Amino acid sequence: MKTLYLSDLDGTLLNSEAKLSDFTAKTLNELIGAGLIFSYATARSLYTAQKVTAGLNCDFPVITYNGAFVVNHATGQILLSNYFSQSEAHYIQSVLTGVQIYPLVYAHIGGIEKFSFFSERLNAGKQHFLNHRKGDLRRRDVDRPEQAYEGDLFYFSCIEEEDELAPVYDLLKTDPRFYCVFARDIYSGARWLEILPVSASKANAALWLKQHLGCDRIVSFGDAENDLAMFEISDECYAVENAAPELKEKATAVIASNNQDGVVKWLMEYIS
Repeated sequence: MKTLYLSDLDGTLLNSEAKLSDFTAKTLNELIGAGLIFSYATARSLYTAQKVTAGLNCDFPVITYNGAFVVNHATGQILLSNYFSQSEAHYIQSVLTGVQIYPLVYAHIGGIEKFSFFSERLNAGKQHFLNHRKGDLRRRDVDRPEQAYEGDLFYFSCIEEEDELAPVYDLLKTDPRFYCVFARDIYSGARWLEILPVSASKANAALWLKQHLGCDRIVSFGDAENDLAMFEISDECYAVENAAPELKEKATAVIASNNQDGVVKWLMEYIS
């Protein structure tokens, strides 16, 4: 029976400094070399995920943008994609514009991945995000808010105060066209509302990847609210010690924290 082992990155496989420890990288490389079917599912783009997983020998498909894409880690080839329809994108634009929320908007523009933002309305959370992406070729600063919504859209990140985001989340979370994640960033502490097409989730991407790789089971690892859907479709699911309480309640068991290399230590114990 073939098992896909699927881990979140930030707060799970990565330590609190958003790094892959030497021990985790070395151990995972050994396990993968011995036949472990492993991948990761992250809210990150491939661009930033490749940076923090540079120590891994990666030639496998991975889940990015919370399930908007499955891509080949080595080549960047898109294997599965989820985009908003034009009407869906226009509706989200009208909702956010109506409450004066100016999101980071992710799209392919002329086939090139970009994230667009209106720089005249930056807050501390958005600035923290941008400060960690200096020199990123995907950055697209627009002069007018409506320009941010150009291209083939697939992901919105709204970084605002909780009382501003909560009504939008309440409106969109019950809309059958969308999948929403409302959580706090583990690095900056800022509140994020992420909006994706309903077909885009770590769960749907994980099920697709399971079939694509010819696996029979999924064992997953995570720490945050955006891992809940993935846990629900997994045969076994493990929350790291630093995980959100909601995730621990759903987990098969709680393992050592991300700073204690919890994922690879579990793998060493149970699959070696």
